[in-house]
Amino acid sequence: MSINRRTFLTAGAAAGVLTGLDVSATPMGTGLGTETLQAEPAVAGDEAVDFRFAPTEFQSTVCFPQDPDKTVLGRWGDLRYDFPGDRLAGIEQFGAIVEFTLAGMPRTQWLEQRMEAPGVAIVHTLTERPDATMELITFASRRDGEGRVDNVLMEIRAKAGDVIASPRVRIHSGGHFRPGPNEGLVNQIYRAQEEKPWMVCIPQNAYPKNGDLFWRGAQGGYEFYLEHGVAQRGNPLRVLFRLPQKGSSGRVDTAVTPEDLLREVRAWWQTWRPFEGAVAWSLPSVKGDFLVACARNIQQAQEVKDGRLVFEVGPTVYRGMWIVDGNFILEAARYLGYDRAADQGLLAEWTHQTSSGQIIASAGNEHYKDTAIAMFSVVRACELKQDWTLLRQLGPHVGHAIEFLITLRDEACEGDSPNGRYGILPPGFADGGLGGIHDEFTNTLWALAGLRAVARAQAKLRLPDLGRAAGFYQELLTAFRAAARSQMVADPRGFRYLPMVMREDPVMHEDTWDRPRPQTCQWALSQTIFPGQVFAKDDPIVRGHIALMQACTREDIPSDTGWLHHGGVWTYNAAFVAEVYLWAGLREWAHRTFAGYLNHASPLHAWREEQPLQDALIGMFWGDMPHNWASAECIRYLRHMLVLEDDQTLRLLDGVMAEDLKQRHGFTVSNTPTRFGRVSLDTQPAGLHGWTARFSRSGGEAPDEIEIPFSLAPDAELSRVDGAAMRKGNDGRVTVDPARAEWTAYWGV
Repeated sequence: MSINRRTFLTAGAAAGVLTGLDVSATPMGTGLGTETLQAEPAVAGDEAVDFRFAPTEFQSTVCFPQDPDKTVLGRWGDLRYDFPGDRLAGIEQFGAIVEFTLAGMPRTQWLEQRMEAPGVAIVHTLTERPDATMELITFASRRDGEGRVDNVLMEIRAKAGDVIASPRVRIHSGGHFRPGPNEGLVNQIYRAQEEKPWMVCIPQNAYPKNGDLFWRGAQGGYEFYLEHGVAQRGNPLRVLFRLPQKGSSGRVDTAVTPEDLLREVRAWWQTWRPFEGAVAWSLPSVKGDFLVACARNIQQAQEVKDGRLVFEVGPTVYRGMWIVDGNFILEAARYLGYDRAADQGLLAEWTHQTSSGQIIASAGNEHYKDTAIAMFSVVRACELKQDWTLLRQLGPHVGHAIEFLITLRDEACEGDSPNGRYGILPPGFADGGLGGIHDEFTNTLWALAGLRAVARAQAKLRLPDLGRAAGFYQELLTAFRAAARSQMVADPRGFRYLPMVMREDPVMHEDTWDRPRPQTCQWALSQTIFPGQVFAKDDPIVRGHIALMQACTREDIPSDTGWLHHGGVWTYNAAFVAEVYLWAGLREWAHRTFAGYLNHASPLHAWREEQPLQDALIGMFWGDMPHNWASAECIRYLRHMLVLEDDQTLRLLDGVMAEDLKQRHGFTVSNTPTRFGRVSLDTQPAGLHGWTARFSRSGGEAPDEIEIPFSLAPDAELSRVDGAAMRKGNDGRVTVDPARAEWTAYWGV
């Protein structure tokens, strides 16, 4: 028997049940047999994080938080500028790429690129030639009197003896550049008719003369040769390149030493904190590195627009307003303590509501789900803040959004589409692997998640503008279930699943190569399962989705789920699925999939949206990088592996596996926001094999249940809980008295 709030306190009805309407998850018919799911991965994988699946071409950012100058750095240390901001361009369409290299014939070999520290945006790129190595140290500065400047320190070291070398800069651009005027041995390059220098080259060793700038038409740009110098093993040949940005005054200090510049920049980053307010995290080893780096990625992508702080998805392709990405980025921001910034980001989303009630952002008019996702985001924000002011403030806007969705459904019913005949939202843009307008389920699925969230909030608040949420949710859910029963597909691999595109849609009758794969566009179903929690764990839709994701796993993550239909991976889609596994109780699958997700990051802890499988002979790179929906998903999983809100149940340490405990390092999350108030959990090693976890909760209503694992590791089983009653269930879980706000659990002690 499990322990819940009713058991201890003999309280009334559960919070998940509304008056006259149950918006809790309800299974649809009989579930599939348990034999259709793999309880554990079929092949045990090596779950170490070593970036084995990193993209061969990656990029990162070296700008400051909220910096309008989003400098992008390539894998070879090349600087990438002038990405077109007025349209959705290809990922390589930079107006100018600056490459730092050496003259001569030998081919340069790439050795490594690393961030100086997860929270210090100074990047070191190391390459080599037969007789010398070259290190590029790239960083942004923002000095008084200068403003924003990008800096690259080139250091050429001989492997043995003395080596004569000539530094060279390649400018790949269709623009026009001109040399000088130079000042002594300091070289300046100007662009077109601009009056401030575009790049200043400051030799740190004496050179006989100034460099030369050559136009290389066949190569699409310029080459700038600096005169040769002598590189020694202990005395490198050094050049400092300084590139003033839009936020620069144009006056660049040519006398400053690289050491002074680096000292100033390091000092700034060392005072930067990944967390704000009372929130604090401490995770060991690689997971801790990812947590800090992802917080930095998100802050670097932020931007102030129209007086509001906006959480941008990335520095190039997705530097715009993306509502679905924003939902998860804003939740991750609150997990980091950025409540004030997240409030601004949320309000910025609602400025995109039109007179019809629809929210239209960068994904376009037929991405109807954006309207429902924005509704979901408001409710989640209020839950985490333990303050419903935002929903009260936006109530009329949310009510208008609900009316838009109802009108959308009604208009579909008047037409002759399969969607309309089923009584769900009309054909729309599915996204995540399928362009254009199709007979699909993704918009309806997210509408269900958004309506359910609002209906549950409305049961408490009774706001006049939200009165139609619960009724419409029930109507849409009933219609969707009928459609799902009709559209379920028997997979030859032994399970049934719900495709996101209906069989009536013409695209499903195209050539087999172009037809969507079974796993195409399943992203919205993943999110409706969790965090939307529209369905119960044993619902056939859930079980079919899980079986499908397990069946398409390659490189430890689901493959072919996005725009790259053949031999590709949508990297952070793996995190969506890992969350579903974790919520469903498939801990081994969750752990393996999340480790696979981390292994698809670059060594600088950032992700490309999509990339080919390592052994693929087809495919390309797709999407922004760093992609900060990916950063947000990393943060969200790390939070949920420690503290997971499963409807009215609080699950603790659910994603912590024996492998996470081998190093005997503690992990802590303090004052993390939940729908049950602020939760702190301090887990530390004790004795030879044991562990302790100190729990506290403040503010908010108590959950119905609190669950912890009976076993953290084979030699660490729960021995006692001090400060609260507890009972062991038959499923390897232990329920702890939810009315107790503080207690300590002991495993193997």
